[in-house]
Amino acid sequence: MPQRIDPRIKLRHLTCFLEVARLNSVVNAAEALHVSQPAVSKTIQELEHLLGGSLFDRSKRNLFLTPFGETFHRYASTSLAALRQGLDVARGAHEAVTIRVGALPTVSARILPGAVAGFTARSPGIHTRITTGPNDYLLTLLRTGDVDFVIGRMAEPDAMAGLSFEHLYSERVVMAVRPGHPLLGERHFNLTMIERHQTLMPTPSSLIRRLVDRMLLTHGITDLRDEVETVSDAFGRAYISQTDAVWIISEGVVANDVAEGQLALLPVDTSETTGPVGFTTRTDTAPSLAASSLIQSVRDVAAGVG
Repeated sequence: MPQRIDPRIKLRHLTCFLEVARLNSVVNAAEALHVSQPAVSKTIQELEHLLGGSLFDRSKRNLFLTPFGETFHRYASTSLAALRQGLDVARGAHEAVTIRVGALPTVSARILPGAVAGFTARSPGIHTRITTGPNDYLLTLLRTGDVDFVIGRMAEPDAMAGLSFEHLYSERVVMAVRPGHPLLGERHFNLTMIERHQTLMPTPSSLIRRLVDRMLLTHGITDLRDEVETVSDAFGRAYISQTDAVWIISEGVVANDVAEGQLALLPVDTSETTGPVGFTTRTDTAPSLAASSLIQSVRDVAAGVG
């Protein structure tokens, strides 16, 4: 039989706890909640007494969650988000429930369409807002709370402070060209042959640029012809369909185009550019019930990616 929730635990306890955890400070939480500092301290102490464990490590200047507190935080934040969502739906305010997703182009083309279709079929009335762009831009939106989570390649370690990553699948960089491209007819193709053609490259701020530069240097390629830097998948598709340019891009961006015969891949081993693709979330905030449902839908679709 499930254990009863102690009726002495009130909504004010959870709200106060989540604010202190978010801000790592009783003083700042009191200011955010428009109550006194002693009131916040007393509320946290009451909650710890009711739960039978210490929620915060008070040995340092700022407050940090204990392992017990981290566990409780995951469920408390999700429960409160679910309650807010339920109130919105019950009041008929469907427009108030919007899942905000930051997605790199590789995921927007390969994973998200099927995931969003499945999610919206199961969750009518909940809106989904997709924002695409460079990884550093999306991580900024994540840190400011303007997106609920980001899907794409894992960022460099120094950019992951306060963030966590869940691996979904691995993906390589490929070299895409139009069908009938001269390089596709080469009997003994080697990578240096791309120097004869214009190249579309990822921008310096993109996650895959460092991997691409290293791969090219390994093959002695240092001077590409009339290089164009872009993260626009729409521009990339249009440009290589009209020219003999070579588009160096994440496989997921062009996977559907290749499968449909609209683009072709050069026969080059790019396994050294393989990297993890998955979810990036904030460590101080648990996804809402609706966001968790969309996340699971993405997992289901990603499970079929080879």
